[in-house]
Amino acid sequence: MATEEMKPIRILIIDDHAIFRAGLRMLIEDRPTMVVAGEAANCAEALDITARKQPDIILLDLDLGKESGLDFMRELLDTSPKAKIIILTGVHDPDTYRRAITLGATGLVFKEQTAEVLIKAIEKVHAGEAWLDRSLTATVLSEMSRPREAKKDDLEAAKIATLTNREREIITLVAQGLGRKEIADRLYISEATVRNHLTSIFGKLDLSDRFELVFYAYRHGLAAPPD
Repeated sequence: MATEEMKPIRILIIDDHAIFRAGLRMLIEDRPTMVVAGEAANCAEALDITARKQPDIILLDLDLGKESGLDFMRELLDTSPKAKIIILTGVHDPDTYRRAITLGATGLVFKEQTAEVLIKAIEKVHAGEAWLDRSLTATVLSEMSRPREAKKDDLEAAKIATLTNREREIITLVAQGLGRKEIADRLYISEATVRNHLTSIFGKLDLSDRFELVFYAYRHGLAAPPD
């Protein structure tokens, strides 16, 4: 009997270039653990397919000719709440990355990166992790996540004050890129305990995923951005 874990990752490709979509389809369908749920070249097609197919992963190009992927990211996630969006882009603009993450992106891959990077990003994001490749860290995080000076009137200060020492430890390790198992091994606790701590952290800080947590930690001095 097939289990949930055995089901292939269902992926929607959104890009306005047919040749690029075809290349992605070949790459994805060469993997037994992945399947293309659909292709779209514009906003209308993307929303229609998302509603009907409910993909696990959405690969979204930001530049769709006359349209921008940023303009309908919220609609995509509202249409398929369980879907995770990975941005595929050739644009090198930290402000664009910031907007994409704010709108709900869970991963970011440059189009010039290797196929192996994209496959790894899909696997990590589907497993509940965030994806920001090491080669992007310096250019993205240093621009997006500079820690802000602590202020008494910081609206987030009250939230941060509720964090336990253990939760602060976990935030630091998440910001270093460690996954649940690695954190569990480092702190000599179970993965289930790590998961419970993360759930508590997300609730206290009003965050939805690890990607948001990393940037929050940098902005509020809970972790140090990479050099």
